[in-house]
Amino acid sequence: MKSVWLAMLIGSALLLLIVLLRQKLSWIWLKRFGLHLVTAALVLYVLNYSGVLPGFEIPLTPATIGTVVLLGIPGIGLILGLQLAVL
Repeated sequence: MKSVWLAMLIGSALLLLIVLLRQKLSWIWLKRFGLHLVTAALVLYVLNYSGVLPGFEIPLTPATIGTVVLLGIPGIGLILGLQLAVL
């Protein structure tokens, strides 16, 4: 049963990639997403090592970078608020 689900997952992922890569609009979307991803990682890196936020360090994980890509500057505030609430 697991092999059936794995085959369906791989098949649907390949079909999704084919649909995305065939259209010109999807290339623009992929470039924009990549730019946002790199920018978010650089912003988090600069915030961690510049000393702007003393006592706080935001780890560079896919979850934190994804949050900053999706939410922008409020995402950084959300992560800092969560760290403050947990500590």
